[in-house]
Amino acid sequence: MTELLIRLFVKDYTNVRSPQVRERYGKFAGFVGIITNLLLFLGKIIAGILFSSVSIIADAVNNLSDSASSVVTLIGFKLSGKPADAEHPYGHARMEYISGMIVSFLILMLGLKLAGSSFEKIIHPEEASFGILAVVILILSALAKGWQCLFYKKVGKKIDSPTLSATAADSLNDVFSTVAVLAGLIITRLTGFNLDGYMGLIVAVFIIVTGIKVIIETSSPLLGVAPPHEFVNHICEKILTYDGILGIHDLVVHTYGAGRCFASVHCEVSASADIMVSHDIVDTIEHDFLREENIHLVVHMDPIDVDNPRTMELRQQVKDKLQEIDPSISMHDFRVVWGNSHSNVIFDICVPFGYPVKDEELRQKVGEKLTELSPKYNAVVTVDHDYVPDLEEKGMHAAQTGSPEKNKK
Repeated sequence: MTELLIRLFVKDYTNVRSPQVRERYGKFAGFVGIITNLLLFLGKIIAGILFSSVSIIADAVNNLSDSASSVVTLIGFKLSGKPADAEHPYGHARMEYISGMIVSFLILMLGLKLAGSSFEKIIHPEEASFGILAVVILILSALAKGWQCLFYKKVGKKIDSPTLSATAADSLNDVFSTVAVLAGLIITRLTGFNLDGYMGLIVAVFIIVTGIKVIIETSSPLLGVAPPHEFVNHICEKILTYDGILGIHDLVVHTYGAGRCFASVHCEVSASADIMVSHDIVDTIEHDFLREENIHLVVHMDPIDVDNPRTMELRQQVKDKLQEIDPSISMHDFRVVWGNSHSNVIFDICVPFGYPVKDEELRQKVGEKLTELSPKYNAVVTVDHDYVPDLEEKGMHAAQTGSPEKNKK
């Protein structure tokens, strides 16, 4: 059914990478949420008033708040689709994350409110009349909320939306909430013991925990998270398919919302190659990534003296010494200034994020290892930190995410 609705109401629905199509998906999901939640609210509020059930009325108010969440989702997708301007040159796509966080706070506040009202019912239980109509409405509501959860989850997965994922979690909470209200009514009817307050408190705790988890999930993209391993590997493998690219390092990826990805990378080329030819390769890579991947990529050229056997031999020796210190350490930007009394061996090393050894201590260890090769070697080492875990080696060197300081050079 979800797929049919998407085909009917989302224009060009297969082109999910398009920001315009993504906005259409978000608006469609928002409208579906507003309409269905209002219908559920009307049904439950009528049943709650007819049968004097505070728990059903509370569940109806819950659905009304879901309609408000859907309005927030709708506004969020509308604002995220605004084009870039002078104040926001990277676009407004992160508004979707903000709207997802607002929905998360609504979930949390609802859980806290439900916990308070449930505790009140435990202390001062209120007798409610039992009716088949109320049971039928609650069953239909639980089924509708279950469908909502699957709907939001499917649409959210199609467009990779944290907002819709948060809304799907909220809908699942509503299923448990409604089932708890229904179970409380039935058990109370059969045993005479009023369970409304106790069932409501259990559901409230579940909703609060879920709200906190969703807040953490939706705030992470705003703080900045490491790009997925598969995504980084795809970028590295694609760049290395171009002739003349010997290796890559210092890959940095910035995401400003769906469809707004900016990246920079250092590409190693032969120092003996025609600089115009190497520049043309770099330009081609940048243009291809923007056209084919929708990634604004900036490439920096690093010349490598691959035609100097002496330098290349020392490079391999230094690499072996680094492996003796720690196999997780990788090296790039290797060059040598040869001299009679001493030679400056200049290179960068990259260590995983949270590496236990301090940079200065690590430089000293590397210098000592280099002295083992020859006392004439003077190590000039820059330490970078790899923010992309478990990367495979690409080309001559490992693909890495450089530090912000490094990339300002």
